[in-house]
Amino acid sequence: MSSEFLAKQMAAFASEAKSASTKVSQKRTTAPNPAPRPSPAPSTASIASKAAVDLKRKRPETPVHVVYSQPADTGTGRNLMTQVTYAVEYLKTKEKAISFQDIFDYLSVPNPEDRSTLENILSAHAKVEYDPSGLGGKGVYRFRPPHNVRSADELEAYLQRQTTAQGIQVKELKEGWPGALDAIDALEAQGKLLVTRNKKDNTAKMVWPNDPSLQHDVDEEFRELWYKVKPPVETADLRAQLVEFGLTPTSQVKAVVQGNTREKKKKASRRGGKTTNTHMLSILKDYSHKRPVK
Repeated sequence: MSSEFLAKQMAAFASEAKSASTKVSQKRTTAPNPAPRPSPAPSTASIASKAAVDLKRKRPETPVHVVYSQPADTGTGRNLMTQVTYAVEYLKTKEKAISFQDIFDYLSVPNPEDRSTLENILSAHAKVEYDPSGLGGKGVYRFRPPHNVRSADELEAYLQRQTTAQGIQVKELKEGWPGALDAIDALEAQGKLLVTRNKKDNTAKMVWPNDPSLQHDVDEEFRELWYKVKPPVETADLRAQLVEFGLTPTSQVKAVVQGNTREKKKKASRRGGKTTNTHMLSILKDYSHKRPVK
């Protein structure tokens, strides 16, 4: 009885546990996703810093050439003066005078209305020679170099007129005279110029006039004798050899010449003084003999 009762109780308990688990699984539902946490509100300092960064990014860059004390630069005048510079550089390459039409065709002037302004500027430019009578009254333009020299003959004549021996810089001659270097080399080969050259590229640097009649050739025999004489390499040997031949080296220390050391005789001092009371000599008595002897 007891064993059967215990088996029934166990079976009843198992069935109840099974039914309870089924009910629990049916009632279980999926939990909803948790609501997102609200982000913290930005502080006032962060908002101000972000606005400053955005303002810095959007701020246009200030041009370097802006001068606030001058009127606004619209670009027209700058471009026009640039064209003037190009025109002057173009005239440097021309050995002859040319018309303004040739200059205008070379330039790229965006505004045709600037033609008359550009022509007036070039006519009064310090580095431009303007001849209004050229080309039948149309006018011609030519570069004005520092020295009015454009050929080898003009260079010789210009150097002969110089009152000093200062010389002329070749870079000044090249302005307005494209063939200056070739002419200088030719004149130097003829003995008509004295030329100094740059060590880097051996180009002419300075020029002076030269008289070929003053140049004398030395006989080859004398040149060979001259180069056969080899001076000593050491300075001490050279000094000794000069002394041997009775020559004084420039590096020799000169001895200090002593003056006359004899003592000069001292002259006896004379007791000076002006004698006074001469009108009383006959009245006054002489008591010098009564002066005590020392």
